[in-house]
Amino acid sequence: MTFLEFLSALFGVTYFAAWSVSFYPQAILNFRRKTTSGTTVDFPLVNTLGFAAYLVSTAAFYYSPLIRAQYAARYKGLTPTVQFNDVAFAAHGLLLCIVTTSQYFYSRAWGFTPSFGNRPSRFILGVFFGCVVGVGAVISIVLASTERDSTREAVSSWVWLDAIYAISYVKLIITIIKYTPQVMFNYRNRSTRGWSIMAILLDFSGGILSIAQQSIDSYLQRDWSGITGNPVKFALGNVSMFYDLIFMTQHYVLYRGTDGKPEEGDSLLQGADEERRID
Repeated sequence: MTFLEFLSALFGVTYFAAWSVSFYPQAILNFRRKTTSGTTVDFPLVNTLGFAAYLVSTAAFYYSPLIRAQYAARYKGLTPTVQFNDVAFAAHGLLLCIVTTSQYFYSRAWGFTPSFGNRPSRFILGVFFGCVVGVGAVISIVLASTERDSTREAVSSWVWLDAIYAISYVKLIITIIKYTPQVMFNYRNRSTRGWSIMAILLDFSGGILSIAQQSIDSYLQRDWSGITGNPVKFALGNVSMFYDLIFMTQHYVLYRGTDGKPEEGDSLLQGADEERRID
């Protein structure tokens, strides 16, 4: 094993640990506070769908001989840069997302104080079902293609690789928008109270290491299609870090030492719900 190969493996293990641990602080904070106030269900809800999609796509790229063969046919004989730690991370993330989401939808079972943040917004519901419909449409097209199981025609025809890409793009779309409701909530509340900054710091660290690992893997292959052929993994780190910087700015600069009004978060969400009912 060369030094760069060792470094890639080290970065993979470290980012897996950082991103995996990042799922715990919010759930633990909710449990300690016995409430989900200060946060909204939008983030954990779409994150659950995102990691379900990520698990399916990474498992397919890593385990499926057909998908790997079609990938090689489309990208000059190269293999996907997805590694086992990606699959393990996706499975672990999905499990923790389900646990956190349950704290919002089944707050009484957790012994939490009721919060108005337990109802998803129409925007997030639209994204959620839009992604499901979009993937269903691509799968229908692939099923209609006579070349769907072909390796030779993977470059020019609709094959199962395209269906996996469609599923993987669900994770990308969700990563782009999933933090927006919480950013806006913090802005309106002038506080990050209830939102775990430790999760953000771990996520930021994991993003840097994820990009570093993929860059090393692509360099070792002497072809940057390791990134262009797997844009989701590359974009995950960049987009997440952008939002992480916003949250860190809110927590350490804009709203430093500000707890906000205890009832303000719930009142904002209640007002939003009332506006939706009026509409």
